[in-house]
Amino acid sequence: MKVTAHAVRSGDWWSVDVPEVDGLFTQAKRLDQIAEMVADAGELLTDVPAAEFEVTLDYDLGDPAALREAGEVKERTAAAQRAVEEASQRSRAVVHGLRERGLSARDVATILGISHQRVSQIDKGKATARPSVVGDRAFDIERAAEL
Repeated sequence: MKVTAHAVRSGDWWSVDVPEVDGLFTQAKRLDQIAEMVADAGELLTDVPAAEFEVTLDYDLGDPAALREAGEVKERTAAAQRAVEEASQRSRAVVHGLRERGLSARDVATILGISHQRVSQIDKGKATARPSVVGDRAFDIERAAEL
């Protein structure tokens, strides 16, 4: 059962209302407690097992600007994490490609601006098939020997 828990700060507590279930109102000290509390209360009111509740949290901070800023930070953090993951994949592909071309770990380290120890760590992992770019040259693990 999909429900939305609307939480509003009231003193030191969050007051929670769930419009999809008549009479479902609860309180929680912390936001991370709300989903479980709503599911437990929902089970009592509907006879639907708590495990079947899918709770979406909607909270009111009392300040729309603060909520927008928090949402923006969350989006930027997720984008930064995606960028880090992509950079990591691309780094592995470039390191493997350069090492397969016969470059030493120290040479690869100089090219990428990382330590030779980090190059060795990366080189021990499995190569990915994702293409990467060093300068103007594209490297692909499967094509590295041809370049």
